[in-house]
Amino acid sequence: MFKKKIVNDPIYGFITIPDGTIFKLIEHPWFQRLRRIQQLGVTHLVYPGAVHTRFHHTLGAMHLMHKAIETLRSKGIEITEKEEESVKIAILLHDIGHGPLSHNLEHSIVNNISHEDMSSIFMEKLNKELDGELSLAIRIFRNKYPKKFLHQLVSSQLDVDRLDYLTRDTFFTGVTEGVVGYDRIINMMNVAGGNLVVEAKGIYSIEKFIIARRIMYWQVYLHKTVLSAMELVINIINRAKEVAANDGELFCTPSLRVFIYNNFSKIDFEKSEELVHTFSMLDDHDIMSCIKVWMSHPDYILSTLSTWLINRRLYSARLQKEPFSEQKIKQLIKKAKIKYQLSDKDVSYFVFSGEVENAIYKIVEPQQSKTTTGRINILYPDGKVADITKASDYPGAGDLDRITRKYFLCSPKGL
Repeated sequence: MFKKKIVNDPIYGFITIPDGTIFKLIEHPWFQRLRRIQQLGVTHLVYPGAVHTRFHHTLGAMHLMHKAIETLRSKGIEITEKEEESVKIAILLHDIGHGPLSHNLEHSIVNNISHEDMSSIFMEKLNKELDGELSLAIRIFRNKYPKKFLHQLVSSQLDVDRLDYLTRDTFFTGVTEGVVGYDRIINMMNVAGGNLVVEAKGIYSIEKFIIARRIMYWQVYLHKTVLSAMELVINIINRAKEVAANDGELFCTPSLRVFIYNNFSKIDFEKSEELVHTFSMLDDHDIMSCIKVWMSHPDYILSTLSTWLINRRLYSARLQKEPFSEQKIKQLIKKAKIKYQLSDKDVSYFVFSGEVENAIYKIVEPQQSKTTTGRINILYPDGKVADITKASDYPGAGDLDRITRKYFLCSPKGL
């Protein structure tokens, strides 16, 4: 008997989950793990409400995908039942490869493997487990299916992933400047030349979407104190790996121990079922449990950094448009070495600089990325199509694709 499940979402109200493959995937332990991975990592140390999870986000993105499919069908775009199910599966599983604390530790727990690569590996394993039921979803996810607009709904400059995370992150952080009109944007979607487009009457909603995304990056994702917290947790994991590499003994949960004491490549994951299973057991609880224990570790740097994170004594962070002077950095390094009795090598855990960038709207051609493609194209009533930077009459439209770069400097408070 065909059944439907409903989930009450704080953003959209009731989300319907159909029986069948989608329900089986949501019930799978690998997907349930997303309940234990925070969407915004350690951002809650700045915005206390930001404790929503990847599980929240993926269900929300699937809901928006359903609305997008309904809209396109109402405009005469042919989408079969199998294609609908498969594109929903693709968006449902697009983040299943995220590790603990989401993006914060993406290149620390496992080196040189993106969460998109891990998601693809998980999808292959699940497809084998489900006797090929995910084959079409994988083709759509990898942009190997002729109907390119289906992939663009999953991953592009204007996909349902971005529409949900902007909507959800603004809700839980309380940063109302990031609110986007997701309903109107979806209702204005169409397909032209096989690609996803937005009808011209939705152009102002797209302008607002791009500006809102820029604001969210500087006000939330790259907020200077959020950066400070991110860098602190990264340094803790890096120090733990350094201790392990020097034959030091560390308390670790069984799954985290495997990745603290070893380095693996993408090929290792593709070949080893056991390694994938071990990664699937990792979540935020592993990281935070270990960091709490490391507060009393004999390694001074590891214990100090761990104590700072647990007690929210974050680095003092500065963020500006110009690189910091070498003189300023050297002054802080000198003070830190004296105050904390650090060597030239170890002081980099306490004082360091870097840079971050924010692409308001990044034009990505298919050959430049395996995962994110396309432009935001505006469709006029006469059938002509133009990129948003050309179609918009917004005064700063010519700069929408400009990349803004800023520089940060972190050091202990009170230095």
